[in-house]
Amino acid sequence: MTEVRPDGQYPNGQYDDKSLGELVAIATGSVSRLVKSEIELAKLELKGDAKKAALGGTLFAVAGVIGGVVVILLSIAAAYGLVAAGIWHWAAFLIVAGFYVLLAAVLILIGLWRMKKMSGAKRSRQSVMEDFAMLRRGGGPDETPALTE
Repeated sequence: MTEVRPDGQYPNGQYDDKSLGELVAIATGSVSRLVKSEIELAKLELKGDAKKAALGGTLFAVAGVIGGVVVILLSIAAAYGLVAAGIWHWAAFLIVAGFYVLLAAVLILIGLWRMKKMSGAKRSRQSVMEDFAMLRRGGGPDETPALTE
């Protein structure tokens, strides 16, 4: 296997006469270049994904606006349907608006119920508090480590 260095390549067998320090330097340089290359690749991939996400978000926003317009139009159609059934205009529109108020109230209640079930990251909070407690104690060399697993 050949190793690429900033000043060129080493053919197989060229490492035999290198000292341990030189070999460590070569390995460190190789790892450093590998990490930098991986970071650059991740940046390029994320940049492409960000553009796709922006386009997708824009399309979702447009679809949401169109959906809102459709709901308004269907609400007007429902109110006029009630008018055609013999209900006064004002009452028909009031019935449709009342339906949306009830729907919103039900959705709010469901949302509140779901939010009450949230745990609030209890384990993470407990772990951070334990870390702070260990740091306050000082963690001397004769003290047993806090993490035993």
